[in-house]
Amino acid sequence: MSNDRLRDTSAAPSSRGKRALVATALSLALSALSVGAAGAAQATDRPGELQPGEAYMGAGIAVHKGWKQDGNPGLDASVEGVDVSGHQGNVDWQALWGSGVRFAYVKATEGTGYKSDFFTQQYNGSYDVGMTRGAYHFALPDNSSGADQANFFADHGGGWSKDGKTLPGVLDIEYNPYGATCYGLSQGAMVNWIKDFTATYKSRTGRDAVIYTTTDWWTQCTGNNAGFGETNPLWVARYADGPGALPAGWGFHTFWQYTSTGPTVGDHDSFNGSAEQLTALANG
Repeated sequence: MSNDRLRDTSAAPSSRGKRALVATALSLALSALSVGAAGAAQATDRPGELQPGEAYMGAGIAVHKGWKQDGNPGLDASVEGVDVSGHQGNVDWQALWGSGVRFAYVKATEGTGYKSDFFTQQYNGSYDVGMTRGAYHFALPDNSSGADQANFFADHGGGWSKDGKTLPGVLDIEYNPYGATCYGLSQGAMVNWIKDFTATYKSRTGRDAVIYTTTDWWTQCTGNNAGFGETNPLWVARYADGPGALPAGWGFHTFWQYTSTGPTVGDHDSFNGSAEQLTALANG
């Protein structure tokens, strides 16, 4: 066999060799696609990347601030409570009652297009074990008007009755978990949106809505507006050993969300008063 023939044989693979090379290339390509898909899945599943309807009290804090330290209300917390939403599913209310929890707020709505599938179990379940309960609305000020969202809330779980066990509804207004911190609104526009919501809610229920927020968000997105402190109870979120400085207009807080990692459901809260005062708030 000549040297030329040897060179030809080594340079040009046989048909079997070609098939082997193609199979190897395909295997490598599929492996790369698999790795890419896994990476994409991990990126989608990262905490904080919520889909519409999945927001909850403190969701914006987790996305924009990433608070990790939890607070401790200590001996001054007279009434222990929790807040829950659809992401907790069916809640073990008996366990919470046994641990000393005496009130609960349940997410009912978000924007004008979301109603929690677990609202009935959570709202009625907390009541059935003896808790004082209420409902909350996660605000999306870039979605629709304050009036539209207040009406949607009142129509789907946010109502109120003077039975001594139903707390006034809550407006959860905080960092946007889906995008820009202040939802693209100016400070003046945000204040007007909140006024629209709270005025409409009061006209529908006869109650002033509780406002859930953080001092930082309120300062940044409303200009630290002082116009709600005389009418709307404050629910401040701060995961530290005290509620800290409050937004302008409020001399005291009514509720304090002090942790996102408490027993059974995560979010735990304290009411700034006695059990009798909590009942008085429920009765209006």
